[in-house]
Amino acid sequence: MAGKSGRTIDATVNTTWKNRIFSWEGMLLLLFFVINIFCRCISPNYTIINVLREMPKYLCEIFLLFPMAYILILGDIDISVGSTVCLSATMACITCNAGLPFPVVILVTLLTGMVCGMINGLILTKFTELPAMIVTLGTQIVFRGIAEIVLGSGGSVSLSNTDGFRAIAGKIGPFPYVFFIVIIAAVIFTLISTKTTFGRSLYAIGSNSKAAYYAGIKVQKIRFIVFTITGTMAGLAALFLTSALYGANTTTGSGFEMDAIAMAVFGGIATIGGKGKLLGGIISAFIIVCLRIGLGQINMNPQVILIILGTLLVCAVLIPNISGKLNIRKKKA
Repeated sequence: MAGKSGRTIDATVNTTWKNRIFSWEGMLLLLFFVINIFCRCISPNYTIINVLREMPKYLCEIFLLFPMAYILILGDIDISVGSTVCLSATMACITCNAGLPFPVVILVTLLTGMVCGMINGLILTKFTELPAMIVTLGTQIVFRGIAEIVLGSGGSVSLSNTDGFRAIAGKIGPFPYVFFIVIIAAVIFTLISTKTTFGRSLYAIGSNSKAAYYAGIKVQKIRFIVFTITGTMAGLAALFLTSALYGANTTTGSGFEMDAIAMAVFGGIATIGGKGKLLGGIISAFIIVCLRIGLGQINMNPQVILIILGTLLVCAVLIPNISGKLNIRKKKA
């Protein structure tokens, strides 16, 4: 059966080695190796040590990929996560500078993100007729506006005590702590989406929310949980971002929401809901991170990097549609 995206859904799952290699995730894995070879060729400084040294500030965005993938599978969207990161990072700096113990700073940061996610979830589940894009666009403005009020006229805040943040920014050998946290989160979110009833419910809701409701799935409860998780992960991203920047300002987290969506879509997760695998999103996230680091090492204009990433994203959307249409024409012929 062919869906709107042009992709074909088989009645049975084919798991032969050939299909795995030529699957979207398999092609992304191949692209990951190609990108690393390319970056090594254009930049003599592109080594494992240097990549791991620059990676922490980019890994923070991957924390947003995991819940964003869930939201897209549901058929929703959340464009307020960047502002949630900004507000959470601001509260992390404020509470730290107030002299509170670092565990309290962590708790406040995560709670700030969780509350922001809960606000989105409450509005969208209580007023189901409202589109998620418009609601989260409004909360995006509100959350960043609150951060700007807290930061005051200077628009920025620096940490007066960096001990706690230096601790979580530590390393095991060349690998930063945040790398291991990202891997653990990736495993947890992947297992939930593939091996649990909750994960299957996400796909059911994204495919047809009304059918899922009549099948006994608590649609609005699951949506609320996912948006709350998204806010909490934004708080976690803010915590590690603050440990890399030792401060926050009104532009902190700007564009993070678009990066998270791009990683998910490039990984094969459909924006119409009900399709895609988180594994593809994880591979695409590391492709984008490595490409950014490699191009950044040769001092390429950041706007040119954005153009390249945007082109990759458009290609990722076009290829399945073009191949799907070609398959349909072949069957008709």
